[in-house]
Amino acid sequence: MDVLLLRPAPRNERFGLGPFFRTEPLGLEYVAAALESRGHRATIVDLRFGGSVERALARYRPALVGVACLHSLEIDDSLDVARSVRRAAPGVFILLGGHSAAAFPGPLQCAEVNAIAIGDGERVAPDVADALAGGRALADVPGLLLNGGGDGFVATPTAEPVSLDEVPLPARHTVASSFRHYACLQYRPTWLVETARGCPFRCSFCSVWPLYERSYRMRSTDAVCRDFAAVGPHVFVADDLFWHRADRSHELAQELGRRGIHKTWVLVQSRTDLVASQPDLLEAWRPFADNIDIFFGLEAASDRDLGGLTKDTTVASTVEAIAVAREYGYGVTGNFVIDPEWGVDDFERLWAFVDEHRLHRAGYTILTPLPGTPYYESVRQRIRAADWAQFDMSHLLWEPRLGAERFFELYCETWRRSVLNLRGSKRWWQWMRDVKPQHFLFLMQALLRTQRIMDPRYYLSEHHLAPAATHADAASGTVANQG
Repeated sequence: MDVLLLRPAPRNERFGLGPFFRTEPLGLEYVAAALESRGHRATIVDLRFGGSVERALARYRPALVGVACLHSLEIDDSLDVARSVRRAAPGVFILLGGHSAAAFPGPLQCAEVNAIAIGDGERVAPDVADALAGGRALADVPGLLLNGGGDGFVATPTAEPVSLDEVPLPARHTVASSFRHYACLQYRPTWLVETARGCPFRCSFCSVWPLYERSYRMRSTDAVCRDFAAVGPHVFVADDLFWHRADRSHELAQELGRRGIHKTWVLVQSRTDLVASQPDLLEAWRPFADNIDIFFGLEAASDRDLGGLTKDTTVASTVEAIAVAREYGYGVTGNFVIDPEWGVDDFERLWAFVDEHRLHRAGYTILTPLPGTPYYESVRQRIRAADWAQFDMSHLLWEPRLGAERFFELYCETWRRSVLNLRGSKRWWQWMRDVKPQHFLFLMQALLRTQRIMDPRYYLSEHHLAPAATHADAASGTVANQG
């Protein structure tokens, strides 16, 4: 069976760090690999870099189209793509999937969609393709919400989580024509590698652990080593929690070294308490790459605020992790969360912490209730966002304590203290020293676009909230009906 997998183009790159993070659609590449292992023909079209749904359908003539919905801010984009598919190919089967689709499928339940994958796509998509090719009923395929017409969407049996080694390495050949576009910070192209999936922690704002029920699944050391060997010199490790299992992490570092696998630059994501308590792991991994950056979920500058986010760690661990990382020559970056309930003193406390610990490479996102999280459930009655694109962690979803104008003034001042401010501590020519000449234009365009995150006018121009009285039902598919 011919299967077309579509990565929608999100409309969320006007703010934040979107221009710096355009990574390969790794989830779709794993789905494509799983489909190919069953004898199906899979094609990925990344709509972020041109092309149209209509041309893709005309060229590949698929019987099954999968549309990715990775984040709640992309819900409207994914629905637009699904509707375009239905108009151009009325008889094709449309399957929506991805993290947001599985975590919060309600808004995606529309007439144009045949089914939503709420289990691991690497298993669900091939099962759907097999059933369609064999003329079998989809009601027996686990891990789906099936469009029953007038009866709404009906759940099929629960799908067991896939063993990560069941699936071949990602089918990167399916995105070969787009690979020059995939970038992370100033590194281009950048490859994405997943060594584990899930997280056992319980941060209130995070949608990863609720979806995977606090599980943590690891790929085998051999599979991870083969994947690292297959990719290029710049790698972003997609794991939400790198170094979680010390024994496995040591084993992996040793085997990568034994096989002579080495990279130029690697970015990993981890928790401060893991790094603070395991300096031997950082020592073991340091030879793997010329430069390794750690992206920490820093989140807050006080134990009180960390507790409010159910982070289950302390500022002391943050400080220790920073010291350990720098001792072993790792780059330290990360993200802080800005609460709409903050006052001026909260912003000043954060600025002082950033200055004291030289954390000017950090980013700042507005605390956002992502659907599928405990935080969303606790505040859903307050949400007044006009559309799903506002869930990009750069918009306010209700009026902040200080009022929107004052809040954005302070939020932008926070960003002005970061390394991205070209009028601050790192000028544009210093950025250019770190990149190859052929990448100058890309980096300059990205840097110029990010300068707007320091201008309150850009945020205020899109601070449009729906009337509070219109909020009724999140499953209706519109953010204005969320209460």
